[in-house]
Amino acid sequence: MSLLAPTLQAFFTERLMSQREASPHTIAGYRDTMRLLLRFASQQTGKQPSKLEIDDLDAELITAFLAHLEHERHNTARTRNVRLAAIHSLYRYAAFRHPEHAEVIERVLAIPTKRFDRALVNYLTMQEARALVGAPDPGTWTGRRDHALLLTAIQTGLRVSELTGLTRQDVRLDTGAHLFCQGKRRKQRVVPLTSQTVKALTRWLKERGGEPHDPLFPSNRGGPLSRDAVEWLINKHTATAATTCPSLNTKRVTAHVLRHTNAMTLLQSDVSTTVIALWLGHEQEDTTRGYLHGDLRLKQRALDRTAPPGTRPGRYRPTDQLLDFLDHL
Repeated sequence: MSLLAPTLQAFFTERLMSQREASPHTIAGYRDTMRLLLRFASQQTGKQPSKLEIDDLDAELITAFLAHLEHERHNTARTRNVRLAAIHSLYRYAAFRHPEHAEVIERVLAIPTKRFDRALVNYLTMQEARALVGAPDPGTWTGRRDHALLLTAIQTGLRVSELTGLTRQDVRLDTGAHLFCQGKRRKQRVVPLTSQTVKALTRWLKERGGEPHDPLFPSNRGGPLSRDAVEWLINKHTATAATTCPSLNTKRVTAHVLRHTNAMTLLQSDVSTTVIALWLGHEQEDTTRGYLHGDLRLKQRALDRTAPPGTRPGRYRPTDQLLDFLDHL
Protein backbone atom coordinates (compact mmCIF):
# COMPACT_ATOMS: atom_id res chain seq x y z
CA MET A 1 0.00 0.00 0.00
CA SER A 2 1.10 3.58 -0.64
CA LEU A 3 1.51 6.36 1.89
CA LEU A 4 -2.06 7.55 1.38
CA ALA A 5 -3.73 4.22 2.15
CA PRO A 6 -2.40 3.71 5.72
CA THR A 7 -2.96 7.40 6.47
CA LEU A 8 -6.57 7.17 5.35
CA GLN A 9 -7.14 4.01 7.36
CA ALA A 10 -5.57 5.54 10.47
CA PHE A 11 -7.72 8.66 9.97
CA PHE A 12 -10.85 6.54 10.38
CA THR A 13 -9.68 4.09 13.04
CA GLU A 14 -7.53 6.40 15.19
CA ARG A 15 -8.80 9.94 14.66
CA LEU A 16 -12.53 9.47 14.06
CA MET A 17 -13.32 6.27 15.98
CA SER A 18 -10.80 6.26 18.85
CA GLN A 19 -9.84 9.88 19.50
CA ARG A 20 -13.01 11.74 18.54
CA GLU A 21 -15.49 8.88 19.04
CA ALA A 22 -17.41 10.19 16.05
CA SER A 23 -20.98 9.04 15.56
CA PRO A 24 -21.79 6.33 12.98
CA HIS A 25 -23.57 9.01 10.94
CA THR A 26 -20.41 11.16 10.78
CA ILE A 27 -18.22 8.19 9.91
CA ALA A 28 -20.61 7.14 7.14
CA GLY A 29 -20.59 10.66 5.68
CA TYR A 30 -16.79 10.85 5.68
CA ARG A 31 -16.57 7.34 4.22
CA ASP A 32 -18.84 8.24 1.31
CA THR A 33 -16.77 11.35 0.59
CA MET A 34 -13.53 9.37 0.49
CA ARG A 35 -15.01 6.72 -1.77
CA LEU A 36 -16.14 9.34 -4.25
CA LEU A 37 -12.78 11.10 -4.08
CA LEU A 38 -10.70 7.93 -4.56
CA ARG A 39 -12.77 6.79 -7.53
CA PHE A 40 -12.45 10.19 -9.15
CA ALA A 41 -8.71 10.34 -8.48
CA SER A 42 -8.27 6.84 -9.88
CA GLN A 43 -9.99 7.85 -13.11
CA GLN A 44 -7.90 11.02 -13.40
CA THR A 45 -4.51 9.45 -12.66
CA GLY A 46 -4.98 5.94 -14.03
CA LYS A 47 -3.84 4.46 -10.70
CA GLN A 48 -5.73 2.03 -8.52
CA PRO A 49 -7.08 3.68 -5.34
CA SER A 50 -4.69 1.65 -3.14
CA LYS A 51 -1.72 2.90 -5.21
CA LEU A 52 -2.49 6.61 -4.87
CA GLU A 53 0.01 8.90 -3.12
CA ILE A 54 -0.77 12.07 -1.17
CA ASP A 55 0.90 14.10 -3.93
CA ASP A 56 -1.60 12.63 -6.42
CA LEU A 57 -4.45 14.27 -4.50
CA ASP A 58 -3.14 17.81 -4.77
CA ALA A 59 -5.12 21.06 -4.81
CA GLU A 60 -5.72 20.87 -8.56
CA LEU A 61 -7.24 17.40 -8.34
CA ILE A 62 -9.35 18.27 -5.29
CA THR A 63 -10.64 21.39 -7.06
CA ALA A 64 -11.52 19.29 -10.11
CA PHE A 65 -13.29 16.79 -7.84
CA LEU A 66 -15.41 19.55 -6.28
CA ALA A 67 -16.34 20.79 -9.77
CA HIS A 68 -17.23 17.22 -10.72
CA LEU A 69 -19.61 17.03 -7.76
CA GLU A 70 -21.44 20.17 -8.81
CA HIS A 71 -21.52 19.85 -12.60
CA GLU A 72 -21.67 16.10 -13.20
CA ARG A 73 -23.26 14.72 -10.04
CA HIS A 74 -25.45 17.87 -9.74
CA ASN A 75 -24.74 18.32 -6.04
CA THR A 76 -25.61 21.63 -4.42
CA ALA A 77 -22.99 24.06 -3.13
CA ARG A 78 -23.98 23.05 0.40
CA THR A 79 -23.23 19.37 -0.34
CA ARG A 80 -19.98 20.38 -2.03
CA ASN A 81 -18.95 22.23 1.12
CA VAL A 82 -19.76 19.20 3.29
CA ARG A 83 -17.50 17.01 1.11
CA LEU A 84 -14.75 19.62 1.29
CA ALA A 85 -15.01 19.73 5.10
CA ALA A 86 -14.38 15.97 5.24
CA ILE A 87 -11.34 16.35 2.95
CA HIS A 88 -9.99 19.20 5.05
CA SER A 89 -10.33 17.05 8.17
CA LEU A 90 -8.30 14.26 6.53
CA TYR A 91 -5.56 16.66 5.42
CA ARG A 92 -5.29 18.30 8.83
CA TYR A 93 -4.68 14.83 10.25
CA ALA A 94 -2.16 14.06 7.51
CA ALA A 95 -0.26 17.27 8.27
CA PHE A 96 0.80 15.93 11.68
CA ARG A 97 1.81 12.51 10.35
CA HIS A 98 3.59 13.63 7.17
CA PRO A 99 5.12 17.10 7.44
CA GLU A 100 7.19 16.32 4.35
CA HIS A 101 3.99 16.85 2.32
CA ALA A 102 3.25 20.18 4.01
CA GLU A 103 3.19 22.16 0.76
CA VAL A 104 0.57 19.93 -0.92
CA ILE A 105 -1.49 19.72 2.28
CA GLU A 106 -1.38 23.48 2.86
CA ARG A 107 -2.67 24.20 -0.64
CA VAL A 108 -5.57 21.77 -0.19
CA LEU A 109 -6.46 23.30 3.17
CA ALA A 110 -6.52 26.71 1.48
CA ILE A 111 -9.39 25.67 -0.85
CA PRO A 112 -12.33 27.80 0.36
CA THR A 113 -15.94 26.83 0.86
CA LYS A 114 -18.40 28.18 -1.66
CA ARG A 115 -21.04 30.74 -0.80
CA PHE A 116 -24.59 29.87 -1.75
CA ASP A 117 -28.07 31.37 -1.80
CA ARG A 118 -30.24 30.51 1.18
CA ALA A 119 -33.71 29.62 -0.07
CA LEU A 120 -36.83 30.28 1.94
CA VAL A 121 -37.87 27.47 4.25
CA ASN A 122 -40.15 24.90 2.61
CA TYR A 123 -42.84 23.53 4.92
CA LEU A 124 -46.35 22.05 4.88
CA THR A 125 -49.53 23.87 5.81
CA MET A 126 -51.83 22.32 8.39
CA GLN A 127 -54.12 21.04 5.62
CA GLU A 128 -51.18 19.47 3.76
CA ALA A 129 -49.80 17.90 6.93
CA ARG A 130 -53.17 16.35 7.78
CA ALA A 131 -53.48 14.96 4.24
CA LEU A 132 -50.00 13.41 4.43
CA VAL A 133 -50.55 11.82 7.85
CA GLY A 134 -53.87 10.40 6.67
CA ALA A 135 -52.45 8.94 3.44
CA PRO A 136 -51.07 5.57 4.73
CA ASP A 137 -53.46 2.61 4.50
CA PRO A 138 -54.65 1.74 8.04
CA GLY A 139 -55.54 -1.76 6.84
CA THR A 140 -51.89 -2.82 6.47
CA TRP A 141 -49.02 -3.19 8.96
CA THR A 142 -46.76 -0.86 7.00
CA GLY A 143 -49.59 1.68 6.68
CA ARG A 144 -50.09 1.79 10.44
CA ARG A 145 -46.34 2.06 10.98
CA ASP A 146 -46.04 4.88 8.44
CA HIS A 147 -48.97 6.76 9.99
CA ALA A 148 -47.30 6.69 13.41
CA LEU A 149 -43.91 7.62 11.89
CA LEU A 150 -45.22 10.58 9.88
CA LEU A 151 -47.24 11.93 12.79
CA THR A 152 -44.24 11.62 15.11
CA ALA A 153 -41.92 13.30 12.58
CA ILE A 154 -44.21 16.30 12.06
CA GLN A 155 -45.06 16.75 15.74
CA THR A 156 -41.54 16.34 17.14
CA GLY A 157 -39.38 17.78 14.34
CA LEU A 158 -36.75 15.05 14.74
CA ARG A 159 -34.00 14.71 12.15
CA VAL A 160 -34.34 11.61 9.99
CA SER A 161 -31.32 10.01 11.70
CA GLU A 162 -32.91 10.68 15.09
CA LEU A 163 -36.23 9.29 13.91
CA THR A 164 -34.77 6.03 12.56
CA GLY A 165 -32.59 5.69 15.67
CA LEU A 166 -35.54 5.67 18.09
CA THR A 167 -36.10 2.49 20.10
CA ARG A 168 -39.13 1.33 22.07
CA GLN A 169 -37.54 2.41 25.35
CA ASP A 170 -37.09 5.96 24.05
CA VAL A 171 -40.86 6.52 24.24
CA ARG A 172 -42.55 7.57 27.49
CA LEU A 173 -46.34 7.60 27.21
CA ASP A 174 -47.38 8.05 30.84
CA THR A 175 -47.73 11.42 32.58
CA GLY A 176 -45.56 13.99 30.79
CA ALA A 177 -45.35 11.93 27.60
CA HIS A 178 -42.15 12.53 25.64
CA LEU A 179 -39.48 11.08 23.36
CA PHE A 180 -35.82 10.78 24.29
CA CYS A 181 -33.30 11.13 21.46
CA GLN A 182 -29.63 11.75 20.85
CA GLY A 183 -28.91 14.31 18.17
CA LYS A 184 -25.86 15.84 16.54
CA ARG A 185 -22.63 16.04 18.53
CA ARG A 186 -24.07 13.49 20.99
CA LYS A 187 -26.47 16.07 22.42
CA GLN A 188 -29.35 14.42 24.23
CA ARG A 189 -32.75 16.04 24.44
CA VAL A 190 -36.35 15.33 25.39
CA VAL A 191 -39.26 16.26 23.10
CA PRO A 192 -42.83 16.39 24.49
CA LEU A 193 -45.67 14.59 22.73
CA THR A 194 -49.21 15.78 22.01
CA SER A 195 -52.24 13.71 22.93
CA GLN A 196 -52.81 12.82 19.26
CA THR A 197 -49.27 11.46 18.91
CA VAL A 198 -49.55 9.62 22.25
CA LYS A 199 -52.68 7.81 21.03
CA ALA A 200 -51.05 6.84 17.74
CA LEU A 201 -47.86 5.59 19.42
CA THR A 202 -49.84 3.70 22.08
CA ARG A 203 -51.69 1.77 19.38
CA TRP A 204 -48.50 1.22 17.41
CA LEU A 205 -46.44 -0.01 20.39
CA LYS A 206 -49.19 -2.46 21.32
CA GLU A 207 -49.08 -3.92 17.82
CA ARG A 208 -45.33 -3.62 17.34
CA GLY A 209 -44.29 -5.51 20.51
CA GLY A 210 -40.65 -6.49 20.83
CA GLU A 211 -37.84 -5.75 23.27
CA PRO A 212 -36.94 -2.32 24.74
CA HIS A 213 -33.87 -1.91 22.49
CA ASP A 214 -35.75 -2.81 19.28
CA PRO A 215 -36.34 -0.03 16.69
CA LEU A 216 -39.52 1.95 17.24
CA PHE A 217 -40.21 2.01 13.49
CA PRO A 218 -38.75 -1.23 12.07
CA SER A 219 -38.46 -2.36 8.48
CA ASN A 220 -40.22 -5.47 7.25
CA ARG A 221 -37.16 -7.45 8.35
CA GLY A 222 -37.20 -6.04 11.87
CA GLY A 223 -34.17 -3.75 11.64
CA PRO A 224 -34.21 0.05 11.70
CA LEU A 225 -35.40 1.90 8.62
CA SER A 226 -32.71 3.45 6.45
CA ARG A 227 -32.69 7.11 5.44
CA ASP A 228 -33.57 6.11 1.87
CA ALA A 229 -36.49 4.00 3.10
CA VAL A 230 -37.93 6.96 5.03
CA GLU A 231 -37.59 9.27 2.03
CA TRP A 232 -39.20 6.62 -0.18
CA LEU A 233 -42.25 6.20 2.05
CA ILE A 234 -42.62 9.99 2.35
CA ASN A 235 -42.63 10.31 -1.45
CA LYS A 236 -45.11 7.46 -1.73
CA HIS A 237 -47.59 8.92 0.75
CA THR A 238 -47.14 12.45 -0.59
CA ALA A 239 -48.27 11.23 -4.01
CA THR A 240 -51.33 9.62 -2.40
CA ALA A 241 -52.13 12.71 -0.33
CA ALA A 242 -51.83 14.96 -3.40
CA THR A 243 -54.99 13.40 -4.85
CA THR A 244 -57.02 15.07 -2.09
CA CYS A 245 -54.67 18.02 -1.44
CA PRO A 246 -53.43 19.24 -4.87
CA SER A 247 -51.09 21.86 -3.37
CA LEU A 248 -48.72 19.02 -2.46
CA ASN A 249 -48.00 18.60 -6.17
CA THR A 250 -46.11 21.90 -6.09
CA LYS A 251 -43.85 20.91 -3.19
CA ARG A 252 -40.90 18.57 -2.82
CA VAL A 253 -41.62 16.87 0.51
CA THR A 254 -38.67 15.34 2.37
CA ALA A 255 -37.99 14.29 5.95
CA HIS A 256 -36.38 17.69 6.55
CA VAL A 257 -39.50 19.45 5.26
CA LEU A 258 -41.45 17.66 8.01
CA ARG A 259 -38.91 19.07 10.49
CA HIS A 260 -39.44 22.54 9.02
CA THR A 261 -43.20 22.03 9.37
CA ASN A 262 -42.85 21.42 13.09
CA ALA A 263 -40.71 24.55 13.51
CA MET A 264 -43.14 26.75 11.56
CA THR A 265 -46.12 25.38 13.54
CA LEU A 266 -44.38 26.34 16.79
CA LEU A 267 -43.40 29.75 15.42
CA GLN A 268 -46.93 30.51 14.25
CA SER A 269 -48.14 29.62 17.76
CA ASP A 270 -45.94 32.44 19.13
CA VAL A 271 -43.35 30.09 20.64
CA SER A 272 -40.02 31.94 20.99
CA THR A 273 -37.08 31.01 18.79
CA THR A 274 -35.10 30.15 21.94
CA VAL A 275 -37.57 27.40 22.83
CA ILE A 276 -37.74 26.21 19.22
CA ALA A 277 -33.93 25.95 19.12
CA LEU A 278 -34.01 23.76 22.22
CA TRP A 279 -36.88 21.71 20.76
CA LEU A 280 -35.08 21.04 17.48
CA GLY A 281 -31.63 20.59 18.99
CA HIS A 282 -30.07 23.56 17.19
CA GLU A 283 -26.62 24.41 18.50
CA GLN A 284 -27.10 28.11 17.73
CA GLU A 285 -30.29 30.16 17.87
CA ASP A 286 -29.27 31.91 14.62
CA THR A 287 -30.17 28.69 12.78
CA THR A 288 -33.71 28.90 14.15
CA ARG A 289 -34.14 32.55 13.18
CA GLY A 290 -34.12 31.47 9.54
CA TYR A 291 -37.70 30.29 10.01
CA LEU A 292 -38.79 33.88 10.60
CA HIS A 293 -38.41 34.50 6.86
CA GLY A 294 -40.64 31.59 5.89
CA ASP A 295 -44.10 32.82 6.84
CA LEU A 296 -45.50 36.06 5.45
CA ARG A 297 -48.21 36.09 8.13
CA LEU A 298 -45.61 36.78 10.81
CA LYS A 299 -44.42 39.82 8.87
CA GLN A 300 -48.01 40.91 8.27
CA ARG A 301 -48.68 40.93 12.01
CA ALA A 302 -45.58 43.07 12.51
CA LEU A 303 -46.79 45.43 9.79
CA ASP A 304 -50.20 45.74 11.46
CA ARG A 305 -48.54 46.75 14.73
CA THR A 306 -46.43 49.47 13.13
CA ALA A 307 -49.08 51.29 11.07
CA PRO A 308 -48.43 55.06 10.93
CA PRO A 309 -50.85 57.28 12.91
CA GLY A 310 -54.07 58.05 11.11
CA THR A 311 -53.87 55.02 8.76
CA ARG A 312 -55.57 51.67 8.78
CA PRO A 313 -53.31 48.70 9.62
CA GLY A 314 -52.55 46.20 6.89
CA ARG A 315 -51.23 46.24 3.34
CA TYR A 316 -52.66 48.45 0.61
CA ARG A 317 -55.56 46.95 -1.32
CA PRO A 318 -57.08 48.90 -4.23
CA THR A 319 -60.83 49.50 -3.93
CA ASP A 320 -61.48 48.81 -7.59
CA GLN A 321 -59.39 47.08 -10.26
CA LEU A 322 -60.35 49.60 -12.95
CA LEU A 323 -59.50 52.60 -10.77
CA ASP A 324 -56.25 50.96 -9.78
CA PHE A 325 -55.40 50.50 -13.47
CA LEU A 326 -56.10 54.17 -14.20
CA ASP A 327 -54.11 55.32 -11.12
CA HIS A 328 -51.02 53.51 -12.38
CA LEU A 329 -51.10 54.77 -16.01
